[in-house]
Amino acid sequence: GPRMISWLTQSQIGQQVRDDGPASHFSKAGTPTMGGALILIIISVTTLLWGDLTNRYVWLVLAVTMAFGLIGWIDDYLKISRKSSDGLAARWKYFWQSFIGTVSAVYLVFSVSASNNQEAWELFLNWIDSGFVMALPSQADLILPFFKNLSVPLGVIGFSVLSYFVLVGSSNAVNLTDGLDGLAIMPTVLVAAGLGVFAYVAGHSVFSKYLLLPYIPGAGELTVFCAAIVGSGLAFLWFNAYPAQVFMGDVGALALG
Repeated sequence: GPRMISWLTQSQIGQQVRDDGPASHFSKAGTPTMGGALILIIISVTTLLWGDLTNRYVWLVLAVTMAFGLIGWIDDYLKISRKSSDGLAARWKYFWQSFIGTVSAVYLVFSVSASNNQEAWELFLNWIDSGFVMALPSQADLILPFFKNLSVPLGVIGFSVLSYFVLVGSSNAVNLTDGLDGLAIMPTVLVAAGLGVFAYVAGHSVFSKYLLLPYIPGAGELTVFCAAIVGSGLAFLWFNAYPAQVFMGDVGALALG
């Protein structure tokens, strides 16, 4: 952490502060930015070290995380190179987010229904040949909160659309939460911890049956990924508590308080 922060400082990779924000934030101009790169590196290394690399879901979440991270990196790079708070245009952000979200959602809907990628590809081709009509297993149903035995079959289109909105919506929600002064990291840690529990339960045949959740073989391995997010977020706060060394870090300490 400190070495990367030092490198960002020496490289003069500084944050451009919007001039329409509070005057108290103007002093943050030039504070090292791109702190998300530190988090992405930790998540990737940890998952590759401890995750099952034969698991399709592990590679999917890594690919989606790195792809969205690349969008953020390009946005930060443009802000730095232009010395402006205006980075990647919103239409291009949304376009690439939508592209990544759509591809991932379509892959996921057939992956959940198949035991391997070859079978998932065959299901995709069969779905096209059948006129875009195909029944999905119960794992792809929408489970309604507070109802023990009630779930809604979504079908391929419904599952893909919902997954798309979850991916793209979550990405933008983090950006909005991060906002001007970086409130996102602690909520991210808490949400990742909760999702890790659900991933472990869904991937455990006994626990999923006991808790009335659909059993999804291989989903339990995503607990490693979620734990990597938790660890990277807490490490980020550890190295960036007040006074801030990276633009996003100071409010993380406030969120802990």
